[in-house]
Amino acid sequence: MPSDESRAELFHDFQSIRLRTVCVGIDIDTRALRKTRCLSANPLTLEAGRSGCAVVFRYGAVVFFEVDPMDEARFLEGLAPHVKNPAAEPIIEEIELTTAVRGSDGTDSSTISVPSFDLPVLQVTAEVLARSVVLERFEHRVSATFEALQPTAAGLGALHITGASYRTLLKHLGNVLLDQQEMVGRIAVSDKPDVLWDRPDLERLFARLTDEFEILDRFEAVESKLKLIAHTVQTTIDLIQARRSLRVEWYIVILIIAEIGLTLYEMFIRGH
Repeated sequence: MPSDESRAELFHDFQSIRLRTVCVGIDIDTRALRKTRCLSANPLTLEAGRSGCAVVFRYGAVVFFEVDPMDEARFLEGLAPHVKNPAAEPIIEEIELTTAVRGSDGTDSSTISVPSFDLPVLQVTAEVLARSVVLERFEHRVSATFEALQPTAAGLGALHITGASYRTLLKHLGNVLLDQQEMVGRIAVSDKPDVLWDRPDLERLFARLTDEFEILDRFEAVESKLKLIAHTVQTTIDLIQARRSLRVEWYIVILIIAEIGLTLYEMFIRGH
């Protein structure tokens, strides 16, 4: 099995590297992949294709470096048994990686400039791009949930609730809680990559890429939207429960009145 350096050094003669980030699902069992073609265990970096590599993250993202489409398809096919809840339509981001010598020290819509193509540099870059594509998945989910809840929110504004299924609302609430748990507990957007413990000189690169891809701002935006969705759903559930309780109370009142009426009727009949 090639060492980290032997596979990574192949990129030293490259002027640029093709990079594709794919969000394949919610969870990847990375433990089962550490035994094969492993270049680095943390983050899990595997050989891919003839001369490329792939960084696999347990929260459902894979970042390919210089892997042609056919090799990428074969890699993803082999990865499929280890993916939990695979995405029906994987989210894909493509960008070109160049060295700072060739490009400017920055990022545009199609290019990232890095100091070198050493494996730790690629891993730091992969960490940011993996977080970006997973955040995009959350952004899509949040937008879809907002659209689904729009009639319910409109009903609350008009002081009536129509078309609000209690079971559907509970499902939305459960999904929000799971999303919040996954974002905070698994992706850990605010945490620094482990590779920076060994390479503190790459902290500037990580901070620059995190800022240029607006990772923290997007994370906070998604988190605030999830809180708003949870508040809307919980408020609607509380109103439905209150309305049901009020309805039950009216039923009880009606039964009491009916019982009193029957009692008075019986007394009236007996009196005659």
